[in-house]
Amino acid sequence: MTYRRLGRSGLQLSTLSYGSWVTFNERNGFDSVLQSLQAAREAGCNFFDNAEAYAGGEAEKLMGKAFKELGWGRETYVVSTKFYWGLSDIPNMHYTLNRKYLSQAIDRSLERFGLDFVDLVYCHRPDVNTPLEETVWAMHDMIASGKALYWGTSEWSADEIRGAYAIAEANHLHKPVMEQPEYNLFNRDKVEKEYLRLYTDIGLGTTTWSPLASGLLTGKYLEGIPEGSRAASANLPFVNEAIADEAKTAKTRALVPIAKDLDCSMAQLALAWCASNPNVSSVITGASRASQVTENMAAIEVVEALTPEVLERIEAAVA
Repeated sequence: MTYRRLGRSGLQLSTLSYGSWVTFNERNGFDSVLQSLQAAREAGCNFFDNAEAYAGGEAEKLMGKAFKELGWGRETYVVSTKFYWGLSDIPNMHYTLNRKYLSQAIDRSLERFGLDFVDLVYCHRPDVNTPLEETVWAMHDMIASGKALYWGTSEWSADEIRGAYAIAEANHLHKPVMEQPEYNLFNRDKVEKEYLRLYTDIGLGTTTWSPLASGLLTGKYLEGIPEGSRAASANLPFVNEAIADEAKTAKTRALVPIAKDLDCSMAQLALAWCASNPNVSSVITGASRASQVTENMAAIEVVEALTPEVLERIEAAVA
């Protein structure tokens, strides 16, 4: 495993990290969570991503229970959470980044994790109904209280991030350090274009999600929907929408010979391509089984094989 600084901060994250979205829930079971985390750890992963909204808070509980069971020293791993959606359908407790919600959400999140602090905390989406200054102050206070160490955003526009940074700088507050955008071969604009100036201007770090485009880039859907896959779940219609995109399916098929030439899986090729971008601090992977985690983490060995010539072939395939 290789490690990269989170933007301009001094924090080092494993280039490939492991997230709990979709895969951490009661259906998959605690043993699967335990084994998957251990497999990621054995591969050198030190960053584990989570969010309040994942499985209605259950993902945080399962991850926290696993940390305790595995007995890892708190200094050896980085854990995150995110706030915005909320877990209660009442005013001030969902779809917001106001001070009341944020100040209570972090306490409840730490309780579910069984931790004294999280390393990274994200504003999971922008909130147009709360003054940006209020959110920035609330996040600063969260960091100042020691309940989180760094704060950032997820799926914010470059203008919104720059606005938050300017407010923090003007008031000598803790600034946003990182952004968590979607990034894969089919979704590139934010990371490669919109945020381009932010990497140098404010030292923005990125922890990107959905590197496999909801599983499409694994190639497993090229011949239909396998039983037990995410696409087979009625609760994940966005996966089915991605698979129904014939243009994306054709581009995925065009990547198959490239993966064969590199002697790697389609998933490893897609993950390595994301990691080949120097502006990506960490690529968040997801898997429901330990064997999948091990395969994904092995993608770090493919990164060096992505020569300029190979990258040109990939660009031609998805053009």
